[in-house]
Amino acid sequence: MEKHPIFFICIILFSLSMTGKPDLTADRAAILAIRSSVGGRSILWNISQPATPCTWPGVVCDNKTNRVVELHFPGMGLSGKLPENTLGNLTELTTLSLRFNALSGSLPSDIFTLGNLRNLFLQNNLFSGQIPDSFSGMSNLVRVNFANNNFSGEIPNSVTNLTRLATLYLENNGFTGPIPDLTRTNIAQFNVSNNQLTGEIPSKLSGFPDSAFSGNSLCGKPLTSCTGSESGSGSGSGSSNGLSGGAIAGIVIGSVLGLLLILLILFFLCCKNRKQKENTTSKSLGETEQVKIDMPVENANTKSSKAVENVDSYPTLAAAAVGGAGGAKAKSGEVGKKLVFFKKNNELGKFDLDDLLRASAEVLGKGTFGTAYKAVLETGFAVVVKRLKDVTMGDKEFREKIEGVGAMDHENLVPLRAYYCNGEEKLLVYDYMPMGSLSALLHGNRGAGRTPLNWETRSSIALGAARGMVYLHAQGSTVSHGNIKSSNILLTSSYESRVSDFGLAQLVGPSATPTRVDGYRAPEVTDARKVSQKADVYSFGVLLLELLTGKAPTHALLNEEGVDLPRWVQSVVREEWTSEVFDLELLRYQNVEDHMVQLLQLAIDCCAQYPDKRPNMVDVANHIAELCGSTGSHAQETYQSTDIVSDS
Repeated sequence: MEKHPIFFICIILFSLSMTGKPDLTADRAAILAIRSSVGGRSILWNISQPATPCTWPGVVCDNKTNRVVELHFPGMGLSGKLPENTLGNLTELTTLSLRFNALSGSLPSDIFTLGNLRNLFLQNNLFSGQIPDSFSGMSNLVRVNFANNNFSGEIPNSVTNLTRLATLYLENNGFTGPIPDLTRTNIAQFNVSNNQLTGEIPSKLSGFPDSAFSGNSLCGKPLTSCTGSESGSGSGSGSSNGLSGGAIAGIVIGSVLGLLLILLILFFLCCKNRKQKENTTSKSLGETEQVKIDMPVENANTKSSKAVENVDSYPTLAAAAVGGAGGAKAKSGEVGKKLVFFKKNNELGKFDLDDLLRASAEVLGKGTFGTAYKAVLETGFAVVVKRLKDVTMGDKEFREKIEGVGAMDHENLVPLRAYYCNGEEKLLVYDYMPMGSLSALLHGNRGAGRTPLNWETRSSIALGAARGMVYLHAQGSTVSHGNIKSSNILLTSSYESRVSDFGLAQLVGPSATPTRVDGYRAPEVTDARKVSQKADVYSFGVLLLELLTGKAPTHALLNEEGVDLPRWVQSVVREEWTSEVFDLELLRYQNVEDHMVQLLQLAIDCCAQYPDKRPNMVDVANHIAELCGSTGSHAQETYQSTDIVSDS
């Protein structure tokens, strides 16, 4: 009997359905099961319609395979236990990020069946119990972070089979036993501090810092030798294992004599120092002795939470100069005539250098180009006075150059209001920015009382700084800033950004311009006094990365092996876990991740290795303006490279 073709089609369809091969429908069911078990305040999906899960926040799909490949639910208030037999159905999953939640219980066993998983981020939860020794089937794992949980038992030995493993963070748990030998892995980031581990540190890990192993009972490099405590335990004569009474007495007498000698030297130095201070107070400002001010901040208005405790206050600016560094050589009868104001100083009122030196003062920071003070005039008006150092040019040339700096006038620049020039003493007077610097805002007070810095504020700051840079570059093809960094982006009371320290890199000598400025320096720059506009673009790109990641270019985790912020971000993006680079404070805001990714790509373009591959500041500002306009942050405004004019 001849069978109809439709019969065979039905058989094929039935066979396919019986195979139970996972698809997007199975992925959707698994994600909904997780949501129903641990759903937090932020997983607010519209599940009433049978929509694809690829449109849900935190879910990433592969367009080619039409499968879920990433789950990103960091800091979403998830609590409870992960259900069994759910995650294992997401067979194409490459990234699972559940960090900074309140998930508890043991890990579901089916998580170890995810053979395609590359990134597993479970840090800062309440997970507990032993981790199954089942990593052998997860050969694609690159990054594992189980830090700050309540895991116990031994570290699974099967992690030694993960040949692609580059990151393993297990700190602040309750792991016991030895550290497995990770010789076969590609480990580059490692931390097991604050556990209950014992035994010798494997030689593969001896190159990591002490802090990666602290809080355990471990020995071997980089900690103390495992045999060091036993080297003197054998039998032997007193001459080899101990010191005689005469030797001990000699050591004691020698120590006492040495201490007395040190005290005599200190007493002599104190007397000499006191005499010098007495002589100093009777001299003019220009005859003061240089004393280093040890301030951790690099720019005016740049006070982090730690720096505030160390701020030096003085009754007057003159006293601040005496207590700080410098050498004003102006005569008392001349100073009132030497303070030169620019036209844009109407709101300052009338005052001269005598008034300025009598103003109450506070050290704000010691930066690349000199020390900055906050000076409050008798009228109550506050200004910032920067005392330049290492200016090698003569007074005439300095006046010509500083006049050009003072003529620059734009709403996104910190205006230079006045200057004083007399020999070695050179003072610059700026507006005081009450909210300090972007550096302090990003990196200061990261504790519980901190107010999160949202996307709208960060993008607004980026746009304002970009517009200030566009104006600077429009002054001429050879005009550049030369020292773009977050401590030179100051903020008004309404968080509007102002670029500071422009034009100063060309005024100072080579000793004041280090070859490396905290990770912002473009790779082609060898002389900070000769920075091109494309080098400024590179520094601005690093600034954008700092805004997006919340990490400073000198962040310890980035620089253990000389890795800078642009290289770190690029490596993360290459590994297809882009969302993990963003500051946790940004991930709590919905519907802006696309704009964050676009700004991230712009920052990467700015940090291109070769200058001709970088965009110009006009294009950078226009791109940021488009992002801000599309998110409703600001009215969209664009520039043309040929028609940028002063906003004065």
